[in-house]
Amino acid sequence: MKKTWGVILVSALAAGSLAGCGDASKDNKQGGQASADTKPVKFSLSLPVTTNAGYQGTVTDWENNKLVKKLEELTNTDLSVRILEDSKMGIMFAGNDIPDVVGSIGTPTGKSMSGSVEAGVFMPLDDLLKQYAPNLMKKVPKAAWDAVSYDGKIYAIPDYLSNPSRRGTYIRTDLLEKTGMKAPQTVDEFLDVLRAFKKAGVENPYQMRENFKYADTFLGAFDVLPYKDQFEVVNGQVQPKFFDVENMQKALQTYKTMFDEGLIPKDFATISSSDYSKNINSGKSGSWSSNGAGLISFRTAIAQANPAAKVDIISSPKGPEGKSGYFYYTPVVRSFYVNAKVDKDKAAKIIKFYDWMASAEAEKFFTFGIEGQNYTVDNGKINYKIPTSKEEQEEESFRAGTLWMGQDATLNPPRKRLELDQNGKDQLAVFDNVLDKEGLPGIGFYPDLATFSKYPDLASPQPDVGPKLIIDHMIKMIYGKEPISDWPKVIEEYKTKGGNDILKEANERYTKKIGVLDIKK
Repeated sequence: MKKTWGVILVSALAAGSLAGCGDASKDNKQGGQASADTKPVKFSLSLPVTTNAGYQGTVTDWENNKLVKKLEELTNTDLSVRILEDSKMGIMFAGNDIPDVVGSIGTPTGKSMSGSVEAGVFMPLDDLLKQYAPNLMKKVPKAAWDAVSYDGKIYAIPDYLSNPSRRGTYIRTDLLEKTGMKAPQTVDEFLDVLRAFKKAGVENPYQMRENFKYADTFLGAFDVLPYKDQFEVVNGQVQPKFFDVENMQKALQTYKTMFDEGLIPKDFATISSSDYSKNINSGKSGSWSSNGAGLISFRTAIAQANPAAKVDIISSPKGPEGKSGYFYYTPVVRSFYVNAKVDKDKAAKIIKFYDWMASAEAEKFFTFGIEGQNYTVDNGKINYKIPTSKEEQEEESFRAGTLWMGQDATLNPPRKRLELDQNGKDQLAVFDNVLDKEGLPGIGFYPDLATFSKYPDLASPQPDVGPKLIIDHMIKMIYGKEPISDWPKVIEEYKTKGGNDILKEANERYTKKIGVLDIKK
């Protein structure tokens, strides 16, 4: 297998150490080898993941894992690491088996936290952060600190997003070249490209997925995404964006046209996430939506099925009002909480551990890994072995993503790693020049509106999945089982089945500014 090596100066990364995790009064050293007279701070830690697939699924002994051991060495810690799927957080809380530090996907009042913050399971961190994490306090944006606050106090250390526009529109540029088409800029031009792909024999010109998850390109173009953080103010009142009848009907008609012309799979409503991925990676799909950070992995996977394939992210198609892209994510991806039972001295050392995450030394480790294994140093320069296999890429992704906490999670791998090869430079260009120029702001409520639990069919089960009642009608209209012109009736049904209560609570909270998150750049 051909090995690719990148080169980068180490000086910028080596500069400046933060305060270590030991007792600051005895040892003010930041990171690096622990001094002989400083006892490592021992604490348990759960790292949240959405799935146990990938690198974390291959590790059976975290105590002796090379990455964890190196992290312990750098931070003078003794870590007991647990990988926990976010969907299983409730089991942990029910069993009262709560680590010293708990990681969760999302914010303090999210479903996975099971009301634990409100119940006092975790400690407020304001004073500890001010005293022991000055670098982290300076680096993390205010919007992220606000998002991990509850009742006016900070309860978590966040992985944050400097760019909330994360999803992109993928396209097979080799198919564009084959059909003689240019990258589409509008909805109509996009449909013409998909028609050309269909004529060229592409099985799924646009890859759909159940519940419109990662299949919402055209809902975005018409700015009618039916998600939990996609409320808007119209005539002084807060309402879901799918209340926009004219644009919702246009979006639905676009999908129905795609269905009628065979531009999307006939079974689009039941395509699972695994089938979605299989279709794309096997080269059966011409265009799809996904996180912009997946560009390199899509290129790698699809090239195995078709070495001639070219994959790029292009500007999302613009709707009639010039809008395009996907929803802006909340400014927080993951959050890390300190158990309220942890004593004050240990809590202080844990916070120092997280402050180290903002250091140049941390950036070097999480970006490039372990010297002698992932890179060598020659005359002050790092020679990084760029991953070429799926296994190497998964390890890099885990190291720079899952294991690096309190970081800017916009890019994975990190920027300095991406600058080393063409694929990485292409991904940087996507975030800097494409995604940064599109995306849809919205209003969300944290904690969730209480009425959502009263009317579950009117609530978004996931941040990027619409309410069941709304999705069911959308599917029926695309299949032709209901007329699209009946969308006003759908809104009235929503209101009569509990939507009026949701609207009342949303407007009361918006007026009083209680737990309102205005998600924008």
